[in-house]
Amino acid sequence: MLGIISIPLVPLRESENERSEMTSQLLFGECVEVLEAHDNWLLVQNLSDKYIGWADRKMIQILNEVGKRTILKKKPWCVSNQLLVYKDVNSKLDMILPGGSMIHDFDGIGKNEYDFTLSRSGNYLISDVISGSGLIDFAKKYLNTPYLWGGKTILGIDCSGFVQVVFSIFGIQLPRDASQQVEQGNVIDFLTEVKAGDLAFFENSDGKIIHVGILINSKMIIHASGWVKIDTIDSQGIFSIQMGEYTHKLRVIKRLI
Repeated sequence: MLGIISIPLVPLRESENERSEMTSQLLFGECVEVLEAHDNWLLVQNLSDKYIGWADRKMIQILNEVGKRTILKKKPWCVSNQLLVYKDVNSKLDMILPGGSMIHDFDGIGKNEYDFTLSRSGNYLISDVISGSGLIDFAKKYLNTPYLWGGKTILGIDCSGFVQVVFSIFGIQLPRDASQQVEQGNVIDFLTEVKAGDLAFFENSDGKIIHVGILINSKMIIHASGWVKIDTIDSQGIFSIQMGEYTHKLRVIKRLI
């Protein structure tokens, strides 16, 4: 079965329980494959990033065959601001959608009008459209967003969710977790070779990748740690002026654009 998210966001949980840890979120318009059903819960896989988790059954709208064919036929439009209002001309209701939400062209099945500008992610060409400075400008719109484990919106976001959403606006779909994102792109050997938009990954004492941020230049990084903020970085890692110490140990730098 194929389902679609028809509300602003749906929490994905580690197990089929409302008190279970939220590991990620599904944004409006994202599609999922239903892998398993258990009482009022569905085990689903996000088709965008292949992430798997449990979701409340009533939060997932199951598509019929016509809807499934329509959804899979065209690339969706991607909401390109942090929060925007979606207006459904049929229900007359508004919803506030988080950045990265997907708007599908239903070809007459559900005609909608929007009071905001959308960016069609399928039309982005990396060589022509995406620039490091443009990506950083968008990332800065999330400054002061509180940290939320599993979060993917301006109201709460984690480090890898922040990176994933920012890159998705520019048509680049990344895996959900930092340990998966580090497998993407090309290695940059030295901080002096960094360009805006490169990703820096950080490890714990066991060598496991536990954090990621977006490099502004060779000395500054924007990342989600406590909140989305800009810190200094050197070959050792991230240095927090507020705390007066290094908070993250640098492992590797990758370039995707």
